[in-house]
Amino acid sequence: MSKIIFLDVDGTLVDYGNKAPESAVTAVRKARENGHRVYFCTGRSKAEVYPELWDIGFDGMIGGNGSYVEDQDKVVMHQLITADQCRRIVDWLHDRKLEFYLESNSGLYGSEHFEEGAKEAIQEYSCRKDMPNADTVSIREAFPDMIFGAELYRDDVNKISYVLHNYQDFLDTKAQFPDMENGTWGGAGETALFGDLGVKGITKANAIEHLLTYLGASREDTIAFGDAKIDIPMLSYCAVGVAMGNGRPEIKEMADMVTDDVDQDGLYNAFVKLGLI
Repeated sequence: MSKIIFLDVDGTLVDYGNKAPESAVTAVRKARENGHRVYFCTGRSKAEVYPELWDIGFDGMIGGNGSYVEDQDKVVMHQLITADQCRRIVDWLHDRKLEFYLESNSGLYGSEHFEEGAKEAIQEYSCRKDMPNADTVSIREAFPDMIFGAELYRDDVNKISYVLHNYQDFLDTKAQFPDMENGTWGGAGETALFGDLGVKGITKANAIEHLLTYLGASREDTIAFGDAKIDIPMLSYCAVGVAMGNGRPEIKEMADMVTDDVDQDGLYNAFVKLGLI
């Protein structure tokens, strides 16, 4: 019976150099040849899912950690931060002198001083991920299509990421915006490098449910792959949840299966074990 497969991108489909291993490309293509559906399920907005990833061959995507759902180029669901929420967040971050970027399907929009203000955090994040030239990477290398100088009061924003000076910045922002989904990335707790704000109640699991309803498909036929804490809801929701070998301990502990690292053919090996290819 055909399955519906959901793949996180960073650390799952692509390695920490932002490249999909050839074995992962082969796995996705063979699975689709065998009649299975394969979707991105990522924190990235559509603007960050670059053509070389689409060229692998996918049936659609879930983006913005669940705020956007697309099937065969048709928008199934899209929940945006309101213009008023965006204005309040931008003003708050400006007042706190926290640099940020707005994540939209139309592009990534950096704050006035993001290029310089986020450099240290991005280099630290890159070092933690063992990315090439991590200690010298620039913002424009990390985010090649980021747009600077654009209007920041917007009505097309999926979520907003901001640089943390310290963990208290996240706690204060979370208290300030109880109407938003608040999270962190780049580390756990005090080691977090960034905070983010999105639409309340949005998760990858919630988005998968919307897609299954649209497709008239069963949850029993779903398989999810991920490597991070934010992927736990979708691994819990799907019939089979697979954690990458390079994943965080908390996701490996709850997963139905743990495969090899992303750069050690982890995706391909799991597809074989699950009978997808």
